[in-house]
Amino acid sequence: MEDNQHFPATVADVFSGGWQTDADVGFQACERGHAQAQEPLVSAIIPCLNEEATLGICIKKAFAAFAARGIRGEVVIGDNGSTDGSVAIAEALGARVVHQSVKGYGAAVRAAAEAARGQFLIMADADDSYNWSSLDIFIDALEGGADLVMGNRFAGGIEPGAMPPLHRYLGNPVLSAVARWLHRSSIRDFHCGMRGFTREAFKRMGARSPGMEFASEMVINAHRAGLSIREVPIKLYPDKRDRAPHLRSFRDGWRHLRLIIAHAPDMLYLIPGLALLITGIVSLAALSGGPVTFNGHYFGIHFVALATMATLIGLSAILLGILAKVAIAIYHPVPGGWVLNRLKSGRPLEWLLFSGVGLAVSGFGADVLLAYRWLFIGGPMEQSIHLTFAITTACVAGVFMVLTGFVLKVLLDNLTDRHAF
Repeated sequence: MEDNQHFPATVADVFSGGWQTDADVGFQACERGHAQAQEPLVSAIIPCLNEEATLGICIKKAFAAFAARGIRGEVVIGDNGSTDGSVAIAEALGARVVHQSVKGYGAAVRAAAEAARGQFLIMADADDSYNWSSLDIFIDALEGGADLVMGNRFAGGIEPGAMPPLHRYLGNPVLSAVARWLHRSSIRDFHCGMRGFTREAFKRMGARSPGMEFASEMVINAHRAGLSIREVPIKLYPDKRDRAPHLRSFRDGWRHLRLIIAHAPDMLYLIPGLALLITGIVSLAALSGGPVTFNGHYFGIHFVALATMATLIGLSAILLGILAKVAIAIYHPVPGGWVLNRLKSGRPLEWLLFSGVGLAVSGFGADVLLAYRWLFIGGPMEQSIHLTFAITTACVAGVFMVLTGFVLKVLLDNLTDRHAF
């Protein structure tokens, strides 16, 4: 079947009964196959919101692809509250319709995927911009052992007018590059809407975002779960609808970006935080006794202030990174890394509590001694300003560690309750 083959698919066309194509034959053959067996091999997942102009085209192409390959297949529509003839078209063509009241692309995909019965699930949009006839490359990769198969539009080709220049040359490349860096991914087209996955892989990915960022969350969670991910070249065609797309460039781009960043605690919190913390502690230790001259350069009170800032920001980043990793693991229980394994085997609340109390008490005690010296013994106060910065840093760090420990305990209790460990 040609990639750009189209079928009449308005409401009138579907119910007129006056047209018959190869896709009809494929659809009827698949219906007979479905009646003979309970479980289809492949489920085609199509999110839908008022797509009557193109939905029928996609459904018939999917059924024809099933028939051409000689497999059992089903089409599951995740309807997001359509008010046009989309639902009627889908049901008339033999697709199952799952109604999702929660608005959003991700919510619609998730509802359809959870209702799917196939071993392999292949999703794509309802606007005929992705070629539903070319399911073979996804099925082959899934049968070859891949858990998630991503389409790559940049490798397969983008037809003129299929993707706005802003998305093609800035949005998608930049967001994909950020995602590859933060999540150590090799995926070149992070936001391709056509992808295939096993039903078990979908459960393990556990994507929950209701909006367009669902696409990014799937890939991030697949990496986190250690799933086998492959990329296949596909072609992107111009949208066949007669209205503006649901995608909003800046709103949805920001939603993708904030999810990509928020789900990367190692790169966002832990690695920068550790670097700042080590730098700050070493600098405070070197300068706490007073100004230092090194290699002809003078390091005085201003550098002590900078060292204090680095220490507190670094510690805060590490503690927030730990909280973020546990919070993510609550909803995405996957085999833990080094941090989660240490939290599991140790007693993090008690460690933070005792360490924090020890730092805070030592700092406050040292402050009392300094105050006693200033008030009752006298002498130049300037000589102890450097030490005061170090002591104050210890006090603030200790209090923050204690408070973080109790928040961590709450999160770990929730994690345990959800059997993530």
